[in-house]
Parts: sequence; C-alpha cells; structure tokens
Amino acid sequence: MIKTLISWNVNGLRAIHKKGFLDWFKAVQPDILALQEIKAEESQLPLELVHPEGYHSYFSPAERKGYSGVALYSRAKPFPVECRLGIEKFDTEGRVLIADYDDFILFNIYFPNGQMSAERLRYKLEFYDAFLQYVDKINVAGRNIIICGDVNTAHNEIDLSHPKANSTVSGFLPEERAWIDKILSHGYYDAFRLFNNEPGNYTWWSPLTRARERNIGWRIDYFFINKRFIGHVRSAGILSDVQGSDHCPITLQIEI
Repeated sequence: MIKTLISWNVNGLRAIHKKGFLDWFKAVQPDILALQEIKAEESQLPLELVHPEGYHSYFSPAERKGYSGVALYSRAKPFPVECRLGIEKFDTEGRVLIADYDDFILFNIYFPNGQMSAERLRYKLEFYDAFLQYVDKINVAGRNIIICGDVNTAHNEIDLSHPKANSTVSGFLPEERAWIDKILSHGYYDAFRLFNNEPGNYTWWSPLTRARERNIGWRIDYFFINKRFIGHVRSAGILSDVQGSDHCPITLQIEI
C-alpha cells in the first residue's frame, strides 16, 4: 500500500488557515501531514483545524505563546505519540512529536533557528546532538525511522542560491552543515537526494525580498529515513507551487 506523507513549516497555523489551508488539505488528502511552527495552542484553533474530518490530530505547542509548536494529522491512529526528548530546555519549546505506526516511527521536528544570537546557535547545536542521540537509540533497537521537519540548515552548496555569501550565516555555517554530515554518517538518508540531485530545488524563500518569485531560496526542510527503511521509499519531492507560508511542503511516498 502506497502512503503519502507531507511535511510543512506553515509559519502560523491560524494565519495559513485564512489563506485556504483546509481547501488545500482536503484536495491533497495525505495519509500523514506533519506541520511545524504552528504558533498556537490547540485551544486557540477553530474546531475544523483541531478535528478535520477523517484525521486524528496531535499538537505540541511551546510554553511561550505564539511561538514554535508542531502538529500532526494522521488517517491512521499512531500509538503511542510522544512530545518530548526528555530534556526540559528543549521540551518547553514545542519542537517534537514522535508517532509510532508499528511499521515505522515518525519524528516530526521543528529544529531551532540559530540566527538570533550566539546563545541560540549553541542551543540549536545542542538540540541537534540531543536529537541524534535519541533517534540513534531507536534505530539501534531495530525500528524503521522517518524524520521530517524544518532542520533550519542547508546541507551543501547545491541547497541554496548564494552559498558563498551565506557561508558565515547561521543556516549554512560549517558546524551546522557538519551535523547533517553526521546524521548521514549514522546511516540515515536525505530522501529528496535519493531521487533528485539537481540545483534550484528550495523549500524556503525570504519573504522580505520577493525571493520566491526569483527562486532565490534555501532547501532547509527534509525527510530523512534510516537504511533499514530505504527499500520502502518510492518518491520524495518538493511542492514549490503551494503558497501560504515562506516555506513550501515536502513529500515522501512509501510502500508498506
């Protein structure tokens, strides 16, 4: 059976709701939709976003109002669903949903942005390491793994429009890129690059400079899968035409 997974940093679930999000959702009908940066608690959302027809829903908001947060909509009901890594300074920011589907475990993660300060960059790198340590334990235990979300780092020069100009900017720093090298070295695969090695494929564009119109962007949203699960992957793509956020959705098709 083919299943479609979509991951999308919506930059505010209430904001994108006003831009026709539910119409798009109903038209596409993925098996699993993982959202990042929802910027809302469940109690702040209209009923049609909390309980869309045909889907189970899960939310992990940040303690800080209007900040961060992840959500998951799923046709099948996973069990259990966790929203923590077990480290308080990470768990208070609403960055994690971990859903067990028996055939695989899905990690929906909104990784931190390091651009605000040196302190936030350290936080980002510490989150990276804590997450990899957590997911490696699941991998060693023999489970199939899918990781999706906004990683907030472009891996290689092919993954952004102006690599040289951004080589000292958080999101393309050597130490951030090295972490993606590290996760790949631990036996995980960047699903998109299994199917497409062309430049010009981006998932985020600055909203301040009309960058999207000129496709001046960054590929910072990913699906990763572990080696054990690679034979189940049928396609991976980028839905760059879908509007409503400064990010666009990314897709993964698997066969179970």
